Amino acid sequence: MRLTFIGKDPDSNPTGSPTVYRTDRESWLVQGWVVTDPEALAQMNIPEGETVVEIPDRMLQFFAQGGS
Repeated sequence: MRLTFIGKDPDSNPTGSPTVYRTDRESWLVQGWVVTDPEALAQMNIPEGETVVEIPDRMLQFFAQGGS
């Protein structure tokens, strides 16, 4: 899988940030904060092998910029 950096949260600190990547497989990779809130997780059906990350609204701009 080849990744293309699309954008990093402009309000993040230099070492930890939500980041968006585009893959060469017509998909996206999102680096974000791990969701550990049991109440939030209980409202979702997360299959084995998957996880949930949270990103702020300000990151949505990068999806429009990086589409192919």
